[in-house]
Amino acid sequence: MSNALSARQPSSQIASLLRARMGTIQVAPHVTKSWDRCFNRYSMEPDAKRNTVVLDAESVRDRQQRLGELLHVARAEMENLYEQIAGSGYAVILSDADAVVLSAVTDPNVKREFRNAGLWVGAVWSEQNEGTNGLGTAIAERMPVTVHCGEHFRRYNAGLSCCGAPVLDVNGEVLAVLDASAARPIDTRQVQSHTMALVNMSANLISRCHFLSQFQDAWILRFHSRAEFVGLLHEALVAVGGDGRIVAVNESALMQLGMNSREQLVGRLLQEIVPLDFNTLEQRATSEPTTLWPMRDIAYGRRFFATARAPLGGRRTLAPKPFLVASAETVPSRQHLGSDPRLQRNLNCGRQLFGRRVPILLQGATGTGKEVFAKALHRASSWANRPFVAVNCAAIPESLIESELFGYTRGAFTDAAREGHVGKIRQSSGGTLFLDEIGDMPLMLQTRLLRVLEEHEIVPLGGDTPIPVDLHVISATHQDLLQMMQHGTFREDLYYRLNGITLELPLLRERTDKLELIQTLLREEMPHGPLPEIEDAALELLLAHPWPGNIRQLRNVLRTAAALFCGSPGRIGVAHLGQEITGTARPPGTAVSSLGTDEPGPLYTAEHDALLRELERMRWNISRTAATLGISRNTLYRKIRKHDIVLPE
Repeated sequence: MSNALSARQPSSQIASLLRARMGTIQVAPHVTKSWDRCFNRYSMEPDAKRNTVVLDAESVRDRQQRLGELLHVARAEMENLYEQIAGSGYAVILSDADAVVLSAVTDPNVKREFRNAGLWVGAVWSEQNEGTNGLGTAIAERMPVTVHCGEHFRRYNAGLSCCGAPVLDVNGEVLAVLDASAARPIDTRQVQSHTMALVNMSANLISRCHFLSQFQDAWILRFHSRAEFVGLLHEALVAVGGDGRIVAVNESALMQLGMNSREQLVGRLLQEIVPLDFNTLEQRATSEPTTLWPMRDIAYGRRFFATARAPLGGRRTLAPKPFLVASAETVPSRQHLGSDPRLQRNLNCGRQLFGRRVPILLQGATGTGKEVFAKALHRASSWANRPFVAVNCAAIPESLIESELFGYTRGAFTDAAREGHVGKIRQSSGGTLFLDEIGDMPLMLQTRLLRVLEEHEIVPLGGDTPIPVDLHVISATHQDLLQMMQHGTFREDLYYRLNGITLELPLLRERTDKLELIQTLLREEMPHGPLPEIEDAALELLLAHPWPGNIRQLRNVLRTAAALFCGSPGRIGVAHLGQEITGTARPPGTAVSSLGTDEPGPLYTAEHDALLRELERMRWNISRTAATLGISRNTLYRKIRKHDIVLPE
C-alpha cells in the first residue's frame, strides 16, 4: 500500500484493501467499519510512521483517580486474567474511555517489545491516534472486538494481536476497556477466540462489581432464568430506590427482560415489571437475603429465579453468601460451591468455555472438590439432562480400567458378562465424561483415549465396528502433568487435547469463604430443624486449621461434630470437634514442641504436612510458596525452622 494513497476511500475499495492485506475473503464487520472511519472520518494514512501520543504522569494520575475504586477492582481482575494466559506473550491492559492506558500487567519476557509497540501507561490508543486496534475500536464499536495482525489500520501495528472488551458503567456507557494484546503474532484464530472469551468475562465481572458498588444504598433485585447463575457473572441486576422505582439496570437485565433500552425500565415502579411490590422486596431482602424464589415477568410470563439485597448503608460490599432455594419443588437444586472470588472466577470461566465444548482440566489437591466443580459445569451446560459419568482413574485396578472405560462385547474375554458391557465412555455420550486423577491412567490407555477424542468413535474390547460417541470431557488431577510429560509418563498430545484451559481449585486454607462453607456443610449433615450455633472458640479452631485434607476433611469433622451434638442443648463447642482439630491428646495447657520429648499433636503435624506439600508443589521456591500461603518470606522461614524442614541445596 503506497504512502501516496488517498485518504478518502469508498467502502468497496476498503474491503479489497483488507482482503489483500489479510490474504482472506472474510473480514469481520467491525474491522471494515473501523477502516472506513480511519480513511474517511479521520483522514489517516495506513503507512504513516509511528508517533505514539503519551500523556504526562500528572494527567495519568488524574485519570486514574477518576476511576477511583474501580481501578483497584480492575487491577485484581487483570492479574487473575494474566494468570490464565501467562506464558503466551500477552500484556493485559486497562484504558479509560478515551483509550488512555492506565494500567498494564505484562509478560516480563516481552516487555521491551510492548514498549517498542507503544503499549505502556499513558499511551493514547484511540482510533483517531492509532487507527484500528483492540482498545480504540472496542470504544468506537461499544462491543468486544478482536484485531488480528494485519487488521490493524497502521501497518506498524500489524505484529500485534489484540482482544478488547468494554467495561460499561451503570448507564451502559463505556467506562473503561480491558484488553489482552500479544506483541508477537498469535498462531491461530482459535487461540485468539479463547483469549477473547476470557477478556470479555473479566470485563463483564468488573462492570458487575462497579454496578453493585455504585448502588450500595439501593435495594438490589438479582435474577436469572437459571437458578445456578444467580450471584454469578451473568445475573441480572436491578437497583430499586426507597420509593419502589427502578434506579438502574445492568445489560443482563435488559437482555433477560427483552428490553431495548434503559428508558423502558428506569423510573418505573418495580411491580410494573415483575409481580413484586416494594414491601415484599424489602421483606425478602431483610429476612431472606440468601434464599432464591421463583418469579415471572409481567410482559411475557417468563420464569426467573431471584434474590434480593438490602442497602448496605455505606458499608463495603462483602462476598455474597451461598444462595438457598425457597422450595425444592419449584426451584432446581443448586450445589453450593461457596463465594470465594477465585473459585467464582473459575466457575464463570469454566461454564462459558465448557458450554462451547472446550475441554476443561481441573488442577487441585485431593479433597478440594474437583468432582463437585465438574458437576456444576455439567449442570450449567445445554446437555445437563444427559448423563454425568465419573471415572476415577486411580481407584480402578489397571487390569480393569480398559474394560471399564471402553466396554467389551459378549465373550470378549474369560469371565466377561454374557451381555457385554457398554463402558463409561459410551455411557457418557451426549453428556459429560469426568476423568478424575487422569495422571494415573496407564500410557497404553492414554493412546486409546487420545484416538477416541480425535475420531469421536470407540471400538469396545472384542469388537471391530467403531461406534460414534459425542463427548464433552472434564479431566482432573492433583499431579504435575507437565513434569510427567517431561518424564515420559504422560502423553504430550493427550495433555493438549484435554487442556482447553486449566482451572486450579484453591486449597481450603486459601479460601475466603470458609465460614460460609462450614455453615453449608453443617446444614447438609443436619438438614432438619434450626442450624445450631458454633461457639467462638470452636469456630476459631475450624477457621485456623490448615486442613491438609481440604473440604473432604472438613466435611468429616463436621459430620462427627453433628453426630456428637445431636440432641444436646446449647452450641457446638470445642469438645465436639475431635482430637485432630483441637490437639487435646495432652493435658490442657501443655505446649506442643518439635524440640521437646512430647510427640507432636495433630495441629503441629497437620501444619508440617501442609507446609511440606506446598513447598514441594511450588518446587521449593520460597517466594511463590509464601505467596500461595498468604504469609511473608520471613514467616515462612520461621515455620520451616520450627518444623525442622531441610531445604534442598
